[in-house]
Amino acid sequence: MSATKALVTGSSGFVGRHLIDHLVASGDEVFGVDRATDGLDITDAAAVAAEIERISPQVIYHLAGWADVGGSWKAPVEAFRANAEGTLNVLSAATEAGVERVVAVSSADVYGIVDPSELPLTEDSPLRPASPYAASKVAADFLGLQAWLGRHLPVMRVRAFNHLGPGQTDKFVAPALASRVARAERDGGSVITIGDLSARRDFTDVRDVVRAYRLLAEKGEPGQVYNVCSGVDLAVAELADQLVAQSRVPLRLEVDPELLRPVELPVLRGSHDRLTLATGWEPEIPMAQTLSDLLEDWRTRIAAEG
Repeated sequence: MSATKALVTGSSGFVGRHLIDHLVASGDEVFGVDRATDGLDITDAAAVAAEIERISPQVIYHLAGWADVGGSWKAPVEAFRANAEGTLNVLSAATEAGVERVVAVSSADVYGIVDPSELPLTEDSPLRPASPYAASKVAADFLGLQAWLGRHLPVMRVRAFNHLGPGQTDKFVAPALASRVARAERDGGSVITIGDLSARRDFTDVRDVVRAYRLLAEKGEPGQVYNVCSGVDLAVAELADQLVAQSRVPLRLEVDPELLRPVELPVLRGSHDRLTLATGWEPEIPMAQTLSDLLEDWRTRIAAEG
């Protein structure tokens, strides 16, 4: 894709920062908006419209929204407003501004609770949202489809599976484990406490994920939906073992009953065949490299704590 003028919503988030790095490295002129850095609230339709009109991007990557799945149970209205109403505001403003392409990022949570016999999940798998967050993402997903069918805005919809990489918050299992390993290295601990690590998930390096987003902006089919995933399910226990193996001090894993919780979905795996057919994308960064970079990032962060 030739260099484009791009706008990233949610630009200061984990994925947003990596996406901006990739777009800049690809020669794009990049603008970012985020409530944390410039105060733009995507539920404020007038403010969103004014900002998109001011920047006048050719491509919008819409990442902003409510990201806390667990927290959506306590604040379902807030989650729905951010993800559904916020997406509607971005799409409406993009239509009015004549934006050429929009990549609207949703979540594999829209597939909900699935039976292992239904794997791998394809874009045609049924949507069974089990949380308020997931329901809000279904709404956002279909608003993207409606914007294409009803207003002819070229929207490529994304359902992103789990992703990992440096810069990720320790609210997620792999960076949480990496932070504990790094802290044990600094403080001389020998035990890493863990919960239930039996679940298997489809993990992709965030740097591969953002590469897929730019390829979809270039080659995706408007109105179409694409899984972004590795196509491989990996046990969380395997991630933990790899991180412990990279530790600079001897460590062992020990189950903490306080960290245990029921595993509703023992295995999750997607298919990226549609994405690969459209763009040629394949995941490139091996998990060992992802975990090494993640652990090094946490070593740096914890050393900076003093």
